[in-house]
Amino acid sequence: MSAVHRPSAEADLDVITYGRASVDLYGQQIGGRLEDVASFAKSIGGSPTNIAVGCARLGLAAGLVTGVGDEAMGRFVVEQLGREGVATDGVKVDPARLTALVLLGVRDEHAFPLIFYRENCADMGLTEADVDPAFIARARALVVTGTHFSRPSVDAAGRKAIAAAKAAGRRVALDIDYRPNLWGVAGHGEGEARYVRASAVTEHLQTLLPEMDLVVGTEEEFHIAGGSEDTRAALLAVRALTEATLVLKRGPMGCVVFTGRVPDRLEDGIRGPGYPVAVYNVLGAGDGFMAGFLRGWVRGEPLETCAAWANACGAFAVSRLLCAPEYPTWPELCHFLAHGSRTAELRKDRELSHIHWATTRRPRPEGLMALAIDHRAQLEDLADRIGADRCRIATFKRLAVAAAARVADGRPGFGVLLDGIHGREALFDAAGHDFWIGRPVEQPGSRPLAFEGVDDLGSHLVEWPVIHTIKCLCFYHPDDPPALKAAQEEKLLALHDAARTVGRELLVEIIASRHGPVGDDTVAEVIARLYHLGLKPDWWKLEGQPSERAWANVARAIEAGDPWCRGVVLLGLEAPEEELVRTFETAVASPVVRGFAIGRSIFAQAAEEWLSGRIDDEAAIADMAARFGRLVAAWGTATARRRAA
Repeated sequence: MSAVHRPSAEADLDVITYGRASVDLYGQQIGGRLEDVASFAKSIGGSPTNIAVGCARLGLAAGLVTGVGDEAMGRFVVEQLGREGVATDGVKVDPARLTALVLLGVRDEHAFPLIFYRENCADMGLTEADVDPAFIARARALVVTGTHFSRPSVDAAGRKAIAAAKAAGRRVALDIDYRPNLWGVAGHGEGEARYVRASAVTEHLQTLLPEMDLVVGTEEEFHIAGGSEDTRAALLAVRALTEATLVLKRGPMGCVVFTGRVPDRLEDGIRGPGYPVAVYNVLGAGDGFMAGFLRGWVRGEPLETCAAWANACGAFAVSRLLCAPEYPTWPELCHFLAHGSRTAELRKDRELSHIHWATTRRPRPEGLMALAIDHRAQLEDLADRIGADRCRIATFKRLAVAAAARVADGRPGFGVLLDGIHGREALFDAAGHDFWIGRPVEQPGSRPLAFEGVDDLGSHLVEWPVIHTIKCLCFYHPDDPPALKAAQEEKLLALHDAARTVGRELLVEIIASRHGPVGDDTVAEVIARLYHLGLKPDWWKLEGQPSERAWANVARAIEAGDPWCRGVVLLGLEAPEEELVRTFETAVASPVVRGFAIGRSIFAQAAEEWLSGRIDDEAAIADMAARFGRLVAAWGTATARRRAA
């Protein structure tokens, strides 16, 4: 077992990484030239940034020292780091420079073209003044990457970080991270190049080695660090300069670790099990590997365990498209180590993919209180009945958003359900209030389920902001005829696949009471059936159940089918306020019920009065805010009573 390092003072972070941060734009068309890519997926990138995210996902407390621009891409990097749980105290926002960009593609299993846009970028603007020794001292270990010693200014900043770590009794790790064109020894078009002999780079890297406790690299990276293209000779040269633990990455063969003398046969070093998988994209795999190794190394695990976790994390990375977004979380890694995968193509393993999705989706408040105004047919019928112009529905929906905002008053846990037919402008308004936003895709009233306006949901959903949740209402009863069930289930599964493909959360609303009796087992039976088919929505939206026993059955069905489910929100079905309050009192007994998304009980009267011209905008807002506010208060009272009980 490797020794547990004892720093000189208490550390509240496990790891701080230093170096690059970028926005990666990955080509979504696989198998062609980068010149022919038509669309890109955006993610954060840069080796130290990837490592920090990978560490955080594995349960380490991670921080980052880097630079980003004072623009949308820089804010994206900082916000995403926050969502991942990475401390951003050391991230410099540079008003004079832009965030680095990288364009990447997958041509085949051997060719991965990439172009770095890093001329005078924000992370290369770091200076010694941007390194806070107190921040560095907060971590058990500092991780530096070779590329960020390629220019004098960032070299000086990196050396200051190393000195601060050493002064605080911390350990320092080096990921050699050799990118020839970022050292100026290859051209802009050679971003894919992994090795170019350069004695000046070797000499420079070797000045870092004596300060290191851990050095990690591929064979080519040890070649540049050791100054030899014979791997063992390169390792011996590195060993002559440092007593650090050396970790040699060998691709599909896993890794070999050397703690002392480099043996005659490299295979005689310390090794962990390898995990053969189908290679999809190797870019960023080394950063995932590093995060896995650090998860063990920082915590004092045996080096064999460190190597196993590193190999597994690398396997995840090469089997998926992007870099940091694809790295496993700790629950995901543990599941893989315990159960393996049903396929060598890990991205196609349904169970692993679901755990990955559920443990990396954006954090949300635990509760949700939403004003549902995604109604189309009901409001159109109302407008027609009273002779109002249907065009006014869009304005009324904006008033409903204003009413919800008045009640929320900036507090978390509020939301709206809105459609894109009459609610387009209201959706824009809602985005300014930090609301949870759900949008319907079903054709109103359809049974069997049909989608509104489009058959190809995937190409339609990709236009939605990533913060929008897909909502789908399905009228489904366990006693439905088999043909009807099959048709509806096929649609729901297609929607689930589309939602996961485009990375949007999914809320499935089930109404059973319109088409048969509802007992204590009815809705639980529906949920269990849909889980059995592979449907795993992020949210369920359900009617009030007839008893606490019925809610207990629903909870058991959800726990058995998907313990990662966010939970249930209640729907209203235009019930009177008093009835809704009684429904709340019953529902809060269930641990899976998180709140409500209620509509007509809140807006129906105001809609008729306003569309008829009998009240003005402010009166409509006030009426809806009062009704919504009373339900919010009733929900709070019910949950408080349940907690007290």
